[in-house]
Amino acid sequence: MQSVCRRVGACSSCLNRQLNGFLALIKWQRSPVPVCIRTIYSETGRWEKNYGQETRRRVENWWFPRIKEQFCRISETDKSRPKFYVLSMFPYPSGKLHMGHVRVYTISDTVARYQKMRGMQVLNPMGWDAFGLPAENAAIEHGLHPASWTQSNIQHMREQFDALGLSFTWEREVTTCLPEYYKWTQYLFLKLFESGIVYQKEALVNWDPVDQTVLANEQVDDNGCSWRSGAKVEQKYLKQWFIKTTAYAKAMFDALSDLPEWYGIKEMQANWIGDCVGCSLDFLLKVNGEVSGEKLAAYTYTPEAIYGASHLYILPSHRLLHGNSSLKEVFQREFIPGEDSLTSVTAVNLLTNQEIPVVISAKTSFENYLDTKIGIPSTSAEDAAVAKNLSISFIEVIEKLPNGLEKVINSGEFTGMTRQDALKALTQQAKNKGIGGDLMSDKLRDWLISRQRYWGTPIPVIHCQKCGTVPVPYEDLPVVLPNVTTFTGKGASPLETNADWERSLCTYTHWYFFINKPFNRDLADYWMPVDLYIGGKEHAVMHLFYARFFSHFCHDLKMTKYKEPFHKLLVQGLIKNQTFRLRTTGQYLKREEVDLTGTEPVHLKTGEKVQVTWEKMSKSKHNGIDPEELMKEYGIDTIRLYILFAAPPEQDILWDTKTDAMPGVQRWQTRLWTLVTKLIEARTSETIPNPEVLSKKEKAEAKRIWEQKNLVISEVTEYFTKDHLFNAAISRLMSLSNVLHQASWPLVLHSAEYEDALATLCIMVAPMAPHIASEMWKGLAHIENKLCTHHNWGADVLHQSWPKVDPEYLASGAELLTAAINNKACGKVVVPQQAARNVEEVHEIVLQSELGAKHLQGRTIKKAFLSPRTALINFLVQE
Repeated sequence: MQSVCRRVGACSSCLNRQLNGFLALIKWQRSPVPVCIRTIYSETGRWEKNYGQETRRRVENWWFPRIKEQFCRISETDKSRPKFYVLSMFPYPSGKLHMGHVRVYTISDTVARYQKMRGMQVLNPMGWDAFGLPAENAAIEHGLHPASWTQSNIQHMREQFDALGLSFTWEREVTTCLPEYYKWTQYLFLKLFESGIVYQKEALVNWDPVDQTVLANEQVDDNGCSWRSGAKVEQKYLKQWFIKTTAYAKAMFDALSDLPEWYGIKEMQANWIGDCVGCSLDFLLKVNGEVSGEKLAAYTYTPEAIYGASHLYILPSHRLLHGNSSLKEVFQREFIPGEDSLTSVTAVNLLTNQEIPVVISAKTSFENYLDTKIGIPSTSAEDAAVAKNLSISFIEVIEKLPNGLEKVINSGEFTGMTRQDALKALTQQAKNKGIGGDLMSDKLRDWLISRQRYWGTPIPVIHCQKCGTVPVPYEDLPVVLPNVTTFTGKGASPLETNADWERSLCTYTHWYFFINKPFNRDLADYWMPVDLYIGGKEHAVMHLFYARFFSHFCHDLKMTKYKEPFHKLLVQGLIKNQTFRLRTTGQYLKREEVDLTGTEPVHLKTGEKVQVTWEKMSKSKHNGIDPEELMKEYGIDTIRLYILFAAPPEQDILWDTKTDAMPGVQRWQTRLWTLVTKLIEARTSETIPNPEVLSKKEKAEAKRIWEQKNLVISEVTEYFTKDHLFNAAISRLMSLSNVLHQASWPLVLHSAEYEDALATLCIMVAPMAPHIASEMWKGLAHIENKLCTHHNWGADVLHQSWPKVDPEYLASGAELLTAAINNKACGKVVVPQQAARNVEEVHEIVLQSELGAKHLQGRTIKKAFLSPRTALINFLVQE
């Protein structure tokens, strides 16, 4: 406990977390103690020559608490240092880590340690996406309240994270189900409410009759069944809360072009949003000339032609025919199946004040998600045909000009404008009046946030019989969940109270990148945007879209400086393992139930042929791997190196410990240890190292080591900063270790180049395998008669500066480029020769450099120019 006790003034929660980490480590270490116990240099001052299993255990046992404590603290009073904010998607607290967790958080930990060694102030927070249906159902199954179930799972998973030695900024931990967090979710809701971005309406929803909750479309499988309960999903009309995310669709679509390449994710975002060419406009419905009180938003692809609207379409499945509408009976009575049905209901356009009839379309569906459209014959032959067939009059509002352009006519004050100018003017006027006008696609719908279950954020509104729907005052936040002692989980029944509180609950947590202090403008402006956001590709559409929406909204309210929340994305692939299924029934089998000795795998019990596939690890598929068991067998560093070496981050890993990856990284660790052993033994001999005694041939060999070291620094640094290709970085470090292994004995004893290359190798290994690197560095640091004095030998390896390419090497290979901003030079950056003529590669290298962090971070770069004649890149930046 020495490393804990010497921390003066540590709060009790910090101490408890550390104690939990020690207890988890002790549990992990629990195994029969060998009779003859070897020890390590850090404990005894005697170097252990062999890096076997027991040495590895001793190394990790010694360094585990020390390297953990070396990272966690940040200083927010010191904003002079460049920052790096790495954020992994928060896990759902299921209570058990899986290998997918291990992969994503190993990547984030490696990036965080690397950036800290580059001199950055690093924020690497952890939190728990703790609300939602899974926790609620699990709690019911175990006879517990979801709060108790969730908190116990969080505690266990935190201990598991600690046992992995991950470098989270725990002081920024957030839990989305705690009132101190969802107070700010409610705060955001009120801001959305005030801005007219949140609203209620009756909507057709997917209803799970077993879980008694609303499901999003993506939670319904191809057979129309619930993703979780398996029940046949019902269609039901309910009054729901929506966030008008469509209001930001065009801005978010356009902003994609200013973001760096997201490896296909930008395209996924663009496809999800769709081409924002049209908009919705609000109409007031009348029946028999009397205002009904019903409002309707209808979409048009050509808002500039709105004065030529002849009718308004709705589908036969529209809520006006099936919900609680006052016009339901009229529409049902006048609907003729199979035909376009002209009704007696009319719609008043709140922009133009024109009154047009409502038509129930003969179609069963429109394009994408539309259920209401505006018929404009001037721009649609189909609309013109329907209007003529139903004897609905209309006027032409588009005139073609001889020069090929078009202008609008018969359109009030907008007459004479080009179509493009009229589009801008009409939609802006609609937005000013609050009656629609936001450009969006026909693919995008507003975000339904209501849930009919208990475990979510209460929506902070009161239903008053006198005043209607009234927002809760800010000073009364948070509106907490009621204290329910008997928890059934059925519908909204747990929310029975005497007040008229809103019973619907929401579970959105997509603003968590603000990390518990979302509206401290000073801190937000310093840390945002997130420099690297890491998570699964399955969350790269909706979750990312909603996170971007909140960031754009907060920016518009001047809460934050930056519109976009994430500068760079890293989407990691799955970890898959083999599954075995009976071909007849599809039943999953355990590996031990399968005979793999023949030409084809068969079921041991029945002899039936078995289908073998690679699938995402899952308990139900009997192909899961327990991270704790792996740690016991291989240790933390080996698992980390395997995760990073087995495949590039975005690719899937096919898990099989019999492949070359696991034994390969084990052999490499042994080889690294041997290199340090070799140098320690050489320098403890009676011979004093003297580079002058080297022969010409040996000096040439030393120069090759120096060149290889600089090349590897250049390449590994690029792999760490550009594409995060840790597998390629490890491969290059392996090549450097091979070069050092081949060095002759005189070089080991007398060469400064050899010593420096080995020290540099150790430093570059440290972010990925911090325990073994820390012990090797300690061994190197205590060598007498060192030839290299530029390293900080008195500090541990994780406190070393990341290696830089020697200036002398630049002349022989790499290039030193001048970086300019708006034609004014601001510094120089080392660029590998093979990348020096590629503007995109140089652009990214500069952005990831210390110079880029200082001068370009968070600024809007319009364009970058790479000079064809001189070593110069010039960034045009918006002032």
